[in-house]
Amino acid sequence: MALLVPWIYPSLFLFSHLLFRAFQPCESLRNYLENEVTLLDSMSALGDLGWEAYPAEGWEEISVMDERNIPMRTYQVCNVMEANQNNWLRTRHIAREGAQRVYIEIKFTLRDCNSLPGVPGTCKETFNMFYYESNNANQWHIKESNYVKIDTIAADESFTQVDVGDRVMKLNTEVRDISNLSKKGFYLAFQDLGACIALVSVRVFYKKCPLTVLNLAQFPDTVTGGDSALVEVRGVCVNASEEFEAPRMYCSADGGWLVPIGRCVCQPGYEEQMDMCQPCKPGSYKASATDTYCTKCPPHSSSHLERASECLCEKGFHRAESDQRSTPCTRPPSAPESPISTVNETCVTLEWSSPRDSGGRGDITYNIHCRKCSGDNKKCMPCGSGVHFVPRQFGLSATMVMITDLQPHSNYSLTIESLNGVSDLSPSPRAAVVVNVTTSQTVSVVLKERRSKDSITLAWQGPDRSNGVTVEYEVTYYEKNQREQNYTVLKTRSNVMTVDGLKPGTTYVFHVRARTPGGHGTYGGTIELETSHEDMLAIGDPNQSTILAVSIAGGILLLIFLVTCFVVSGRHCGYIKAKQDPDEEKMQFQHGRVKLPGSKTYIDPHTYEDPNKAVRDFAKEIDASTIRIERVIGAGEFGEVCSGRLRLQGKREIYVAIKSLKAGYSDKQRRDFLSEASIMGQFDHPNIIRLEGVVTRCKPVMIITEFMENGSLDTFLKKHDGQFTVIQLVGMLRGIASGMKYLSDMGYVHRDLAARNILVNSNLVCKVSDFGLSRVLEDDPEAAYTTRGGKIPIRWTSPEAIAYRKFTSASDVWSYGIVMWEVVSYGERPYWEMSNQDVIKAIDEGYRLPAPMDCPVVLHQLMLDCWENGRGERPKFDQIVTTLDELIRNPAKLQELANSSICREDPTTPEFTVSTVEEWLEAIKMGQYQENFSSAGYVTLDSVLYISISELVRMNVTLAGHQKKILSSVQGLLSQGAHVQV
Repeated sequence: MALLVPWIYPSLFLFSHLLFRAFQPCESLRNYLENEVTLLDSMSALGDLGWEAYPAEGWEEISVMDERNIPMRTYQVCNVMEANQNNWLRTRHIAREGAQRVYIEIKFTLRDCNSLPGVPGTCKETFNMFYYESNNANQWHIKESNYVKIDTIAADESFTQVDVGDRVMKLNTEVRDISNLSKKGFYLAFQDLGACIALVSVRVFYKKCPLTVLNLAQFPDTVTGGDSALVEVRGVCVNASEEFEAPRMYCSADGGWLVPIGRCVCQPGYEEQMDMCQPCKPGSYKASATDTYCTKCPPHSSSHLERASECLCEKGFHRAESDQRSTPCTRPPSAPESPISTVNETCVTLEWSSPRDSGGRGDITYNIHCRKCSGDNKKCMPCGSGVHFVPRQFGLSATMVMITDLQPHSNYSLTIESLNGVSDLSPSPRAAVVVNVTTSQTVSVVLKERRSKDSITLAWQGPDRSNGVTVEYEVTYYEKNQREQNYTVLKTRSNVMTVDGLKPGTTYVFHVRARTPGGHGTYGGTIELETSHEDMLAIGDPNQSTILAVSIAGGILLLIFLVTCFVVSGRHCGYIKAKQDPDEEKMQFQHGRVKLPGSKTYIDPHTYEDPNKAVRDFAKEIDASTIRIERVIGAGEFGEVCSGRLRLQGKREIYVAIKSLKAGYSDKQRRDFLSEASIMGQFDHPNIIRLEGVVTRCKPVMIITEFMENGSLDTFLKKHDGQFTVIQLVGMLRGIASGMKYLSDMGYVHRDLAARNILVNSNLVCKVSDFGLSRVLEDDPEAAYTTRGGKIPIRWTSPEAIAYRKFTSASDVWSYGIVMWEVVSYGERPYWEMSNQDVIKAIDEGYRLPAPMDCPVVLHQLMLDCWENGRGERPKFDQIVTTLDELIRNPAKLQELANSSICREDPTTPEFTVSTVEEWLEAIKMGQYQENFSSAGYVTLDSVLYISISELVRMNVTLAGHQKKILSSVQGLLSQGAHVQV
């Protein structure tokens, strides 16, 4: 052993010294790694390490100086000449500082046994490393058996004596870890069993996740967990921030942060910049913590200080409590403009225009204040609870209100007040406009009269409280046996009038009403007076007697003729009915009413001498105060269509649709408007729109019907293109057919059956509506019908109705076939963009609409049956209902489609061949888009093979069904490319 020391140990010392120059800078860098905390570093010890070696002649501490005179201490052992070596080196007690897992990094050199001549076979090239946990810092003498082995350490690089001389020896570095530590500290021990080894450096450290800021949350230094476990850490929001979602991250075993969850956000008045919350600058604000950045103040507001969470409104402007802080400040509206009052007896209708200045808001409403004034308008008092407002007095959204139950012939001051969401915040009075009106008074019945052969003198009682303001009286009269519209109107300021120029022996009907500055009053009842017979034929004159006898005989013959006509035709005077077609079922007539056997009777309201009586017979009068109008949903020829609620006494409140007759109407317009109610009032069927009643006793005149939530069928289908099953569509068609069967059984011909005149409720129940069609066919170039709602294209009308004006239930069946096509095609326009003249010509030549996309064969066949040229060959509505019921019970019959693809898969059928874009579009019944394709540059078949939906939309092909059909056909072209002549 003594002989070996000179050439073995010096080599270890020299090697340690030579390594230090290259090793020290790397060690210094490692000590400063952010995620590592060093517990022990033998290289940085200033004095003796104080480790214990056992036995004493085993491990030896060696100290050398580096080039900067910094001591470097190592332990080495090289007792290779003696067998059975068991040399232990124990460190001091190492406090773990809360770490559950620590790492041991050792740097060492090891001599190759083969480079040692004469060394016995017990020479080793490995050593063992152990640890022992202890709460006692002075527990040095520990039994060997108490230590836990960490690992056996072997050198990746060993050296020889030659290496030392050439200074090319390499340092070995090994790192091991200890997990799940629980006591205050531990000891490390190194066991040598016969190797020549030098421990250059021993460093014990643990890893941590360093302090960091992420998502405005600060996460502290965190010691890693044991056994590679992740440690969950809760972050703390940085300055001026708050939790949006609890910020969390996981500290991994290697000291890295993983899986950030949640975040903090800057408080109102602050925005995020460089991982910090900075205050908003003057002139900007941030209202919510969830907003990202400060924004410029809204119009009419400002902020003068930093950290503003909202901008204050300028003087005269306000922000409502319900307004968001990001909305501009607004002000109350100006006064309503252009008020118009219409007085009808004790009912006043007010209409006005919206304020010129809305104050920057869209929530304008109106309040009505009513005050009753004295004759000189100097003293006014509130109207009281006896006056009613329709739809309401306060919070009106529409620019119209009807005021009822006013006192007759009285002065009223009506104030229309406009307000919006900030009116209550303004100290200024609300802007308003005042309308002064005077109600009218009904004239009493005629008190006396005087008659002559050609004149009648009337006298009547004027209004009870005229106060001297009656302007004039209006006397209306007409012959009793003439229609009411042939009347004459006379005016006078006196309450006595003589009407001259009348026919002798003729009965006249008189009405009298007063007119004041407030408008016209009601007529004071109907008076029938007959002129005298003084100058009529003398009975004693023989010539005159002859004439009288002939006249009487002629009258008798005429009476016999009329009775005969009544018996033969089943009609009495006053009933007007178009000539019956011999193909129609024979009808019975009872009391002037047309009736099919076993069915309810429909009565044409135009046969009434007094159309108002028809309304009274078939429509229920509704008190206007029970109606609450909520919003405008459309407009018709006669006025607006609104939705609202109806609450009749003893019944629950229901939603209704309200058609109103606009102001300034004529008597004829009023009759025409109410004729639809006279028709609807006769129907009672679940697939016919239900009439709730009418308002005729005050203005505006209204028709009230049930409310259909989904509107017209054509619009509803376009909105939900492709969203219904075939059975659902058949169910809709069945409902329409059932309603038409009911009308047909009553003898009513609709004449305007189309999807636009079918209404749909929330349960998809379809109901037939629009019974106000004028039956006159114009001779215009487009051959279109004129209706009260506008012109209806002839594409819904049967050929005989176009050519001969023959409207029957059979012509309604033709129209029903078109409705079927509309439903299955989801509201597509029949005959597309063809002109009406082209449609007439095509139908006359036998053309019929093709089956829509995905249309079952049986449905298209039913359409074709409805479009038979001969009326007698078309099915009746009861047959249509039966057919649809059968399809609903057996849906398998709907599976076969009329046009599944242009590609035919049957090998026995000749392949479909097209050579141009025009031929292809015609083949798939999309010829209406030829110009669209040509304008977009698609002129050859190869150019359309890869067309997309977005391109179709750009070409104005917007219907989903058409897009689907075209794209499906393109796939067919691709699949049978060999048969397409490109």
